[in-house]
Amino acid sequence: MSFYSLTDFLEPIHLATITGDVEVKEGQMGRSLGMYEDEFPDLTDTDIVIAGCDDLRGDGNPADLAGINRIRKEFYALYFWHKDIRIADIGNIKRGENLSDTYAAVKTVAEELIKNGKIFILLGGSHDLSLAVYEAYRSMCKIIEATGVDAYIDLSIDNPVKSKNFLMEMLTGEPNFIRHYNHIGFQSYYVHPHMLETMDKLRFDCYRLGKVKENIEEMEPAIRSSDFMSFDLAALGSATFWEGSSPNGFNGEEACTLMRYAGMNEKMKAIGIYGYNQQQDPFNNLAKQVSQMLWYYIDGLHFGRTEAALDDKEMFIECHLAFAAIESTFIKSRKTGRWWMKMPDGQYVPCSYNDFNLAGENEIPERWLRLQERN
Repeated sequence: MSFYSLTDFLEPIHLATITGDVEVKEGQMGRSLGMYEDEFPDLTDTDIVIAGCDDLRGDGNPADLAGINRIRKEFYALYFWHKDIRIADIGNIKRGENLSDTYAAVKTVAEELIKNGKIFILLGGSHDLSLAVYEAYRSMCKIIEATGVDAYIDLSIDNPVKSKNFLMEMLTGEPNFIRHYNHIGFQSYYVHPHMLETMDKLRFDCYRLGKVKENIEEMEPAIRSSDFMSFDLAALGSATFWEGSSPNGFNGEEACTLMRYAGMNEKMKAIGIYGYNQQQDPFNNLAKQVSQMLWYYIDGLHFGRTEAALDDKEMFIECHLAFAAIESTFIKSRKTGRWWMKMPDGQYVPCSYNDFNLAGENEIPERWLRLQERN
């Protein structure tokens, strides 16, 4: 397996430039991962492949403002705990002459890595770059479920800024390969009510910020079903101390929790973190935040690998319930504590402990109803 052709689309890393005078110590990320510096790393046994893309033109900003290397500097200084996970950083995807050229480069890199079983993490500029990752799945004719984390729902067809309207093309373009879409953390005052009506008609699930913060554990089953997650840093609140943030939003711990849930999902093969702009991060707090989100993704991946196969009966507690004249089975993992429920078609789907409790009280869990509507 050779990934060397990807170098046509990549700019290598210069570690000394990124870290400056700070020495990377033994045990830190910067000494523990493969890196495209002088030579392209061997990705044969690599689990996670990280790439940056500094193109912010989709936000209406100059292309080179992102400054992804500031995230790298913070990430390389973190200590690496999980030696069973192999990581490579293949540098930055080159900005094209036009934004569409950047999309094409991101799509090519994403497709090559995903189809060869790698987990692709894109540290991006504008959020619309997630459309290019989706195009990689569409090129492979792979039907997927996707999750977006964002304060906004980017369906504004009357807004010419690409990062504000890309979801329309992603969710409704033909041919379409989105089986289901979850939107986590939208803030109602930023979203036109008609957008929510449109999402509901499409049977997509949207979770308001306040509801998520009340019980963030309910997001784990939604993320567990997804093949691709995009996280716009606009979802973070002012507690993360970066210019341009909303007064309300996820705090740092909540953002890391969502990323850990993504890591626990063994089927997810693409993750994007978008919206970093170094001009809005004078004290490097946002760069630190993103680096820690990456750390928690890796931690989640390590934890999720302990999960048993669903057909390994000894590793699950099985509970048979009847709710609203519906007979079903819930199973709980003895290893990770996660839950699944059996649908009428015989398939087990991710659910939460709250879903199990509702069924036990003879109520139909909303997650069960939404799944039945989509089926």
